Amino acid sequence: MEARRLSRRILAPKTWKHWLFLIFLGLSTSSVLGLLSYIMASPNFNLSWKGGMAIAVTIGVFVLNALTSLPAEIVFLGGTAALFVSGILTEQDALAGFSNPGMITVAVLYIVVTGLSQTGGMNWISQRVLGLPKGQNAALLRLMSPVMGMSAFLNNTPVVAMFIPVVSDWSRKLRISPSKLMIPLSYAAIFGGICTLIGTSTNLVVNGLLIANTDLPGLKLFDIALVGFPCAIAGMIYLFLTSSWLLPNRKPVISDTEDVRQYTVEMMVSNASPLADKTIEKAGLRNLPGLYLVEIVRDQLIFPAVSPQEILREGDRLVFIGTIDSMVDLHRLRGLQPATDQVFKLDTPRSNRCLIEAVVSNTCPMLGKTIREGKFRTQYNAVVLAVARNGERLKGKIGSIRLKAGDTLLLEANANFLSQQRISNDFYLVNGIPDSEPIRHEKAPLAMIILLGMILLSSLGVMSMLKAAILAAVVTIATGCCSSIKALRNIEWSVLLVIGSALSIGKALETTGAAAAIASTMIQFSGDNPWLALAIIYAATNLLTEAITNNAAAALIFPIALALSQNLGVSFMPFAIAIMIAASASFSTPIGYQTNLMVYGPGGYKFTDFMRVGIPLNILFWLITITLTPLFYPFS
Repeated sequence: MEARRLSRRILAPKTWKHWLFLIFLGLSTSSVLGLLSYIMASPNFNLSWKGGMAIAVTIGVFVLNALTSLPAEIVFLGGTAALFVSGILTEQDALAGFSNPGMITVAVLYIVVTGLSQTGGMNWISQRVLGLPKGQNAALLRLMSPVMGMSAFLNNTPVVAMFIPVVSDWSRKLRISPSKLMIPLSYAAIFGGICTLIGTSTNLVVNGLLIANTDLPGLKLFDIALVGFPCAIAGMIYLFLTSSWLLPNRKPVISDTEDVRQYTVEMMVSNASPLADKTIEKAGLRNLPGLYLVEIVRDQLIFPAVSPQEILREGDRLVFIGTIDSMVDLHRLRGLQPATDQVFKLDTPRSNRCLIEAVVSNTCPMLGKTIREGKFRTQYNAVVLAVARNGERLKGKIGSIRLKAGDTLLLEANANFLSQQRISNDFYLVNGIPDSEPIRHEKAPLAMIILLGMILLSSLGVMSMLKAAILAAVVTIATGCCSSIKALRNIEWSVLLVIGSALSIGKALETTGAAAAIASTMIQFSGDNPWLALAIIYAATNLLTEAITNNAAAALIFPIALALSQNLGVSFMPFAIAIMIAASASFSTPIGYQTNLMVYGPGGYKFTDFMRVGIPLNILFWLITITLTPLFYPFS
């Protein structure tokens, strides 16, 4: 049923762009299926039933992800289970993907990133690096440029892990769907990785094989950039030109009118605040979505209709009206604190508190009383930060607001408040607000130092990426940059299950000989033409890397390409460059590259989204690589 609904929706395009995409997708799919059919029908294609079963399961996983709404982790786990139960995967190989260092590294990096988020380090990155560009293409440029630069010298995984929560928050501020930015984030990391020898582990693996198996000198740091950099620039231009119609709107940005609860809240510029002596605009208080600065109270003076160029001073009281999300953003800003001093009188440490919404019932003992008269903090061990009443602006200080039935209160309290008051008659509804714990700004420099230390230790070869990430995670929790409970809660377990299962399925293709059989049969099509041989080597590597890991694809193709170059009597160097780029240029599936899997969930994508954006990009990289490589690295 789901497949039929999807088919009807796909086959009813509304614009010429949809028709163009459908024609391209149909030609690409038929070409790939035709090629696979020809390969498997070839007399030289000898494969056991286990290899055939591995290929069938892999195709089944692709189809189920593309045509059904089943969760990706369920589909991939089902594929791994089928291969294990049938005896194709041994127990060790079936579980190997879940103990893979790359997968464990991703899991541990979630903890390090949580420390950055909980200390406000992410906000610093967002403000200083990304800023607030106008328009989607400007946002793509501001995002992709630093990511490409960092990925050229650092491991792609921590770079993308660090930027995912930043981009999620940034997209909301820019009123852009995160699905318009998450795929470009992953692709930018791939673009940067193919520009230097140390950009990805695949480049280092191929370079090591090159030195060990040939008389050719190893590549220098920027040798691959002669081909990789033009590919990266072409990839950026492609995304700029096509992002508006190829990238989906999977998670629409919430509009200001969708949240009818408009809170009135009063914040104060704290002593020694970094916002003091800055204008409203430079302090970042003008561009928070769903938030409006009504007035500034300074001593006995009131400044209504505040200008963006108004300069803030210590002790200023700022009155805002906004939605619940904007209230969370406001309380996470360094240098602002609730104007009420009641938050400092709670007997719970601020690091253990969260924001909670509670709707006052008609039996609440606080009805008809002001918050101060009813001694709200004493009675509930919670502080009222803001009050929403039918979109009405409530004037006066928080403590002087007289409560009515139906008022929605924004509270700061211990998480135990939820369990205690959900069964109380004092409130109709009590809900916790996700990710609303107070930011530990004083630990932000420490969290940044931990991140930089992890990157330096892994980049300089002092430790492996996994060891450096584990050390950083332990230090993050030990120093209080984030709690252990919060760290475990922020791990994306569904992403890890998909990664582990995908690696296990790739292992089946490798161990059964299916991957090698497909690759070697494709190579036989090249004849005596080195250009055609180079094109086929690239295509075979790229096809494999979409189904198995990039390092495994490169390792499988390397000896085949070496033998082919020797038979043709040409230099192997152009083939080595093509393998490096093809193994990393995985754009058409989320399982082809680790960073694609990492943005799959946060972007709210479907499996076919990567095909729609990635297949043309795969072909573009293929054409550029096979054209430029022989020019810089001749066959003779």
